[in-house]
Amino acid sequence: MNIEPGMTTLQLMEEMGKSGVLGAGRIYRATKLLAELISDEETTIFLSIAGPMVPGGLRKIIRDLIDAGHVDVLISSGANLTHDLLESFGGSHYRDHDETDEELCQMGMGRIGDIYTKSEDFEIFEKKISAILGEIVVKGDQLNIREFITEIGNHVDDDLESIIHTANKKNVPIYAPGIIDCMLGLQLWMFTQENQLTLDAAGDMHELSDIVFGSKKVAAVILGGGLPKHYALASNILTGGVDAAIQVTLDRSEAGSLGGAPLEEAKSWAKAKCESRLVSVIGDATIIFPMMVAGALEMVNKEKGV
Repeated sequence: MNIEPGMTTLQLMEEMGKSGVLGAGRIYRATKLLAELISDEETTIFLSIAGPMVPGGLRKIIRDLIDAGHVDVLISSGANLTHDLLESFGGSHYRDHDETDEELCQMGMGRIGDIYTKSEDFEIFEKKISAILGEIVVKGDQLNIREFITEIGNHVDDDLESIIHTANKKNVPIYAPGIIDCMLGLQLWMFTQENQLTLDAAGDMHELSDIVFGSKKVAAVILGGGLPKHYALASNILTGGVDAAIQVTLDRSEAGSLGGAPLEEAKSWAKAKCESRLVSVIGDATIIFPMMVAGALEMVNKEKGV
């Protein structure tokens, strides 16, 4: 690989492609596949996000991909939606703290790796989400999870940064099958102690099955593992699996977890078609995905002659 001053991201990716092996080869093939998926109007793109992707710096990248029409369905952990709302409500994520975890607890701070949150920001989040829930319950006492997230998005005023608001604006559905397992879910439970509001989790599958059956081709872009990864793949079992998939994960395969499972394993479950195009990149998505997106968008523009 040749490295020169002033190289673009695409030029760096192409040098990795010339190597073609190990991580360099994988990230080039993933970038090339992502560019092809973005350019293919017949492909419905599912983006699934697990782990701290929003507090880890990918919020604006994901939001911009949705705004540009490069994501058709978003499947997220509840935590990433919570952190998106936290910032939309005026909160932040912080860095550069040297205190011990015991000291952080006494200071009212929580830690995600080397990312920090403040309890006072979550107090603002709690007040604002409670007010929004009060508005939502007027519209009905039962919603599926996607409808619930959409209703929240209708009350978020954050045009430039918010994933949820932008998805609403672009009619991109957001599914969060594990939504109860986060601060948003906790606030929902507390709200239901005095109010009638029920989420119909099974109701989301009616919509998802319509999307899958109505798509000529489906591709999944998977950041992290967990429930969002499985939901993205399993919803496509109805048609024999996805046509293509990209996975970026740090999870290992030895323990048999879904998060670390190679995408090829999905073929045995009919979650990926036998002839599907699959690329797994082992690494930190907060490093790899921005590089992939930058390289893929440059590839698309180059193909268009821009």
